Amino acid sequence: MRIFPACFCLLMMSVSISAQPPQPFGPDFPNLDSDAVGQWWKPRGKNKKPRLEVPRDEVLAFAVYAHDRGTLKLTGQLYPLMPDESRQVHLDLIREGESDWTRVATEEIHYPGWSAHFRIENWDNTQNVRYRLRHGTESEFEGLIRKDPKDKETIVLGALSCNSSRTPGPRPRMIENLMKQDPDLLFFAGDQSYHHTQHTFGWLEFGMQFRDVLRDRPTIAIPDDHDVGQANIWGENGKKAKTPAGPAGGFFYPAEYVNMVQRCQTWHLPEPHDPAPIERGIGVYFTNLRVGGIDFAILEDRKFKSGPEGKIPKMGPRPDHINDPAYDRSSVDLPGLKLLGDRQLKFLDDWGADWTGAEMKAVLSQTAFCGAVHLHGQPENRLLADLDCNGWPQTPRNEALRRIRRAWAPHICGDQHLAVVVQHGIDSPSDGPYGFTSPAIVNTIYGRWWHPEDEKPGKNPVKNSPLPWTGEYEDGLGNLIRMIAYANPEDRTDETKRADGHGIVRFNKDQRTITFECWPRFASVDDGDEAQFSGWPVTVKMSQNDGRKPVGFLPKLEFENGDSPVVQVIDESAGEVIYTVRTRGKSFRPPVYSHGTYTIKSGPDRPDVVTLEGIKSGGKDDARSLMIKP
Repeated sequence: MRIFPACFCLLMMSVSISAQPPQPFGPDFPNLDSDAVGQWWKPRGKNKKPRLEVPRDEVLAFAVYAHDRGTLKLTGQLYPLMPDESRQVHLDLIREGESDWTRVATEEIHYPGWSAHFRIENWDNTQNVRYRLRHGTESEFEGLIRKDPKDKETIVLGALSCNSSRTPGPRPRMIENLMKQDPDLLFFAGDQSYHHTQHTFGWLEFGMQFRDVLRDRPTIAIPDDHDVGQANIWGENGKKAKTPAGPAGGFFYPAEYVNMVQRCQTWHLPEPHDPAPIERGIGVYFTNLRVGGIDFAILEDRKFKSGPEGKIPKMGPRPDHINDPAYDRSSVDLPGLKLLGDRQLKFLDDWGADWTGAEMKAVLSQTAFCGAVHLHGQPENRLLADLDCNGWPQTPRNEALRRIRRAWAPHICGDQHLAVVVQHGIDSPSDGPYGFTSPAIVNTIYGRWWHPEDEKPGKNPVKNSPLPWTGEYEDGLGNLIRMIAYANPEDRTDETKRADGHGIVRFNKDQRTITFECWPRFASVDDGDEAQFSGWPVTVKMSQNDGRKPVGFLPKLEFENGDSPVVQVIDESAGEVIYTVRTRGKSFRPPVYSHGTYTIKSGPDRPDVVTLEGIKSGGKDDARSLMIKP
């Protein structure tokens, strides 16, 4: 397929669909997204109605938005249009104190994908603003752009993933629960669609299921493997994959298809930290979004990841599965293998040091940094290690977790179809950040279970837990984890016992705590915490995301003329940043985890000022103090 200059593409979007390519992804993939391209409105087979044909006053399906750094970005999603219909969408607003709609923008509709994208600069995030999208004279979609909830003590995140297409139709109890829990931000971690080669159909199906919660709160939606038509992804910087299974690395479907998926799901996020596309012109979206004083790093944990096939010995029925308990773990943790990739590691370094507008931090991505699963697909299918998780490759996994730990941030993800809370270990048990994997929205595709073979708890189990197998373990790749809570399916033939549902994460800025909640799909939040999965809720302190045990402290810092500055501690022997955090209140006593000589930097939002150099750590009873001016 020819790649046209951007200006020409914009012209193409305004002409009749008959003049647009009926096979926009090239002749090698003539049926890709076929429900929404070409002459989509024509019946397929005898009396078979097109799947995306709707009354013309319903073509505006839903919208997703986010705002940060003075910019609002909003995507309106439409059903496919007929050849004679307008190719424009209008955005109208009513601000506080106004009574009439004001038109603020008109945008062309992108094809393929049928999305319209609005960017409004100089956005005032201190007030609620009603919005209305309009197409033609018949179709409208309304919602509310919420003000930034920076004055709220607790910021609430809704965490969801894995929206099985085998159970189509509405999700009424989940929507009812979410509306009552009223999250300040929604996070969909991937697999919003399992329709693989029909993303527009699947994305519209997802949007219609969740649009009543999407319409009036910011949303993060990031695509995962099934969204772009693959069983798994090891992206390897965008190279062409051999098969949709992808263990040799790369993306199987054309870059135009991958970019369409990413445009529909992620365009409304803040601009990428490093926007340069990868191979074949595939775009990137890793960035951060601040809501209510919580700074969320958004990662693409599969885009740069190495594929295992051809790089490591095959030790299972598939290149990405290991079943040999005697295998040498170092044989799969080879030099040069990538996980997040150099660009995202640099992003985490920059993000971790910048606390502008942030009181707490969290990292969001598709999947978990460990293999916290024993049984895959069926209860009798025990698998030692699954290289699709972010527990592999192990050395890059540890590099990523060290950066997350430096910001005292938890990690939140989906993908695994098994809800867990773990505390990661890097060099020793439980010395890393906490990780929460949300349950599948609908768990019909691929069940998973946590079930140690010896059926014994690990060392340091959770006190008074109703769950039998908590405590410290190694996963099949040798990664250290402490299992805090897990939600195994009881009976996957019974939809009320499949362990599907959604997560809620509460960030209490005053107490500096993070609470993980896990709600079954058919539970009622009106029944209180007793309705959650057994073992939840789990509450941890922000500081516990650095699980290392202090061996001493630096002088107590007393802050003059400013509360809660940012403090960075650097180990001078290696030039290594130990952590960078926003303190709470007028003083902070920096812990250290090995005896040595340290530098302290500080500042209102970034550690820009060298506060103290060449200071040696004292003991736990060190009474020294230092007055500083941030």
